[in-house]
Amino acid sequence: MDLAGVMAALPHRYPMLLVDRVESLERDKRIVAIKAVTINEGFFQGHFPGRPIMPGVLVVEALAQAAGVLAVQSLGLAGSGKLVYFMAIEGAKFRAPVEPGVLLRLEVEFVQKRTTVCKFAGRALIGDKLVAEAQFTAMIADPPA
Repeated sequence: MDLAGVMAALPHRYPMLLVDRVESLERDKRIVAIKAVTINEGFFQGHFPGRPIMPGVLVVEALAQAAGVLAVQSLGLAGSGKLVYFMAIEGAKFRAPVEPGVLLRLEVEFVQKRTTVCKFAGRALIGDKLVAEAQFTAMIADPPA
């Protein structure tokens, strides 16, 4: 799935869209997506001058967006306007810094899938090196009126 497909599945747009493409998606199971981390990202201006590092919270957000694509595709919600909201983040661990110039691989799988609430396990990797992991819960909801 290319960027246009990602944008069709998610409401996020620059600067908050953190998934550039989907390498593989197994409905009801897992997704592997990519975030190309470039020095042009706005957060690198202040995090940190002289030592740019992607904030851990944005790495977790990228995992959640990949999970959103997985949920939308698995639940047949594309074009429905439904949104995927964070409900909980558990066990987040950051193993290594994410610096500009890398391809961040986002691997997310369902832990539990229901119509309105889904649980996921996600891992962020650079090559074969684990840089972050978390479990999180999301709610499928209508957009605000």
